[in-house]
Amino acid sequence: MTDFTVGDDCFRLDGKPVRLLSGALHYFRVHEAQWEHRLAMLAAMGLNCVETYVPWNLHEPREGEVRDVGALGRFLDAAGRAGLWAIVRPGPYICAEWENGGLPVWVTGRFGRRVRTRDAEYRAVVERWFRELLPQVVQRQVSRGGPVILVQAENEYGSYGSDAVYLEWLAGLLRQCGVTVPLFTSDGPEDHMLTGGSVPGLLATANFGSGARQGFEVLRRHQPRGPLMCMEFWCGWFDHWGAAPVLRDPEQAAGALREILECGASVNIYMAHGGTNFGGWAGANRSGPHQDESFQPTVTSYDYDAPVDEYGRATEKFRLFREVLEAYAEGPLPPLPPEPVGLAGPVRVELAEWAGLGDVLEALGDPETESGVPPTFEELGVDRGLVRYRLAVPGPRQAYPLGASGLRDRAVVYVDGVRAGVLTEESGTLPEPVAGPAEVELWVESLGRVNYGPRLGEPKGVTGGVLHERQYLHGVRARGLRLDAFEAAGAVAAVPFGPVEAAAGAGDAGRTGLFRGTFTIEGTEGTTGASAASGVPGASGVPGASGVPGVDHAGLELPGWTRGFVWVNGFCLGRYWSVGPQRTLYVPGPVLREGVNEVWVLELEDAGGPRVELGPGAPVGTDAPGMVQP
Repeated sequence: MTDFTVGDDCFRLDGKPVRLLSGALHYFRVHEAQWEHRLAMLAAMGLNCVETYVPWNLHEPREGEVRDVGALGRFLDAAGRAGLWAIVRPGPYICAEWENGGLPVWVTGRFGRRVRTRDAEYRAVVERWFRELLPQVVQRQVSRGGPVILVQAENEYGSYGSDAVYLEWLAGLLRQCGVTVPLFTSDGPEDHMLTGGSVPGLLATANFGSGARQGFEVLRRHQPRGPLMCMEFWCGWFDHWGAAPVLRDPEQAAGALREILECGASVNIYMAHGGTNFGGWAGANRSGPHQDESFQPTVTSYDYDAPVDEYGRATEKFRLFREVLEAYAEGPLPPLPPEPVGLAGPVRVELAEWAGLGDVLEALGDPETESGVPPTFEELGVDRGLVRYRLAVPGPRQAYPLGASGLRDRAVVYVDGVRAGVLTEESGTLPEPVAGPAEVELWVESLGRVNYGPRLGEPKGVTGGVLHERQYLHGVRARGLRLDAFEAAGAVAAVPFGPVEAAAGAGDAGRTGLFRGTFTIEGTEGTTGASAASGVPGASGVPGASGVPGVDHAGLELPGWTRGFVWVNGFCLGRYWSVGPQRTLYVPGPVLREGVNEVWVLELEDAGGPRVELGPGAPVGTDAPGMVQP
C-alpha cells in the first residue's frame, strides 16, 4: 500500500522525500476525447502531477438532478494512465472564473449570504452532494493504487470569510466520506487571508504569480513547519469581454517559476492548460464590495496564456518551463506527443434557416409566470440563458423615461414590437421616452455570475423593477429560455424554422433569433495522437464523441454577428460577442464529423450581415491563441 504524507519539511511517498510539480487542467474545460493528449503534454513539460477543480453546478444544475459525476473518476483514471499524480479540489466553492464559483443557482438563490458558512441547511445540501461525489475520489486515492494524493478543503476561503466552524466541519466531512490522503487549504499570502482560510492540522498553501520568497515568508509565519507549496502559480491570466487581452512575458513567468523551485517548494502551475468555457459556463468578476463597481464578464476562451494553449499546442512559455522543470526531473522527460492538427479551411457555413426569438421561446422555453414584480432568474430556475419580461405601460399618459433598476446584465427592449434600445447596469434607461398605453418586452441575458468576492451569488435578471418616470410597472409576465433546453435530444427539431430570407422581412424581430445551417467536411487522411475518440486510448464510449480522422480542432468565426451562442452538432461552444477581445471560438475536433455537420447560432442582439466560417484556428505564438485583434 502506497503512503503519501505531509512531513515536517517536505512531502513523503512511502517515507521518501518527493516534490510535487503539478499543473492545473480542468476536466470540464477539455473535451473528454482530448484528455489523454493534454495530460501527455503536461508530462512532457516536466510535471508529475495534475490538479483539477470540480464544479458542483455542472453536475447538479437543479436539486436532485445529478449528471455524470463519473466524469471526474474517468479523468483521474486518465491521469493515472499518463503517469501523473492528482490533486482534487472539490469545493463546494471553486472560483475558477466559473459561473457562480461552481455553486448551483438553486443553492445561492435559496441560501443567499448563508452560503459558505456554518448554516445548518446549507451544510446539509453540501453533505448530500459530497456523499454523491466523493466516492469518485476515495476509490482512486494513492493508498488504493490510484493517483489522488491531496484533496482541498473549500477554496481560497480567506478571500471571502472567517467562519472557522464551517471550515473545520467541512474538513471533518471529507474525512467522514473516506478521504484519507492529506487535506490542504489555499489562500493568498496575506495575514488576513491565511488567518481566515486556514484550518488547524491541515496543510496551508499559498497562491501567487510572483514574489515567491516574500510569499513563503508570510506563509511560514502562519505555518512554521511542513512543505512549502504554491498551489496556484499564476503563469498567465484570464480575459474579460470588452477589455484588452492579458498576457505575461514567458521569460518573466519562467523566472518566477524558477524562484519557487529554488525555495525548495512544490508548485501547481495555474493553468498548465486552460481549455474553454463551453456551454456558457464562464463566470464574471467585480473588483470589490461596493455596489457601483463595474461588472466584468469572462470570455469563452480559458486559454489563460498558459504554456499549453487552448488548442493543445506547446508555446514559448511551454519551452521555457520545460527547461526549468527538467533540472528537477528524476530522469529524461518524455517526448512531446504529436502536435494537434486543425481543420483545413476556410469552410463556409450556409445558414439557410431562421426562427424568431419568440418562436424559439415558444418551442423551448419554460412555462410563463405572472407576478406583481419581475422575478429573478433564480426565482424562475434559470441558470444560463435569458428571460423575456412582458408588461404594460397604462394609458393614456404622456411620454416618460422608461428603464430597469437592478438590471443584471443586459436587456434588448421592444416597445409595441419596435426595438427601443439595449439596457445595461450602467445605462438602464431607454434613449427615448415612452408614452402609454404601450406593451413592453425586455429580453434579459445573464452574462455570467460573479465567481469571486463578497458579491458571489448575486441574483440575475431585473432585480429591482421596471420604472416609468418614478412609477414601478407591476403585473409582469416572465418566461425563461435556458441553454439546457437546446441540449435535449431532438429539442431543436420542434423550433418552426423558415427560410433565412424571412428574417430580412421580419423587421426588428429579424435581427435576432435562431439561425441554422450546415457545412461539409471531406474525409482526411492520417490521424494525430489528439484526434477523435476512435484514435485516443481509453476514450471509447465518450458521450457525443465522433470526430474526423486527423482533425483535433477548428476555429469558428462570426464576422457581422453581435452577441449570442453557437452549437456545432448539438455541442455548445459558448458565447460570442463582437466587443472582443475574443474573435474565434474553439471547436473540439471530436464534435465534428465527416460529411454534413449542423450549426445553430442564437443571436440575441443584431445579426447584421452574418456569415460563419471555420478554419484551423489561431496560429501558435499569436498574442492570445484563439483570439484575433479586430
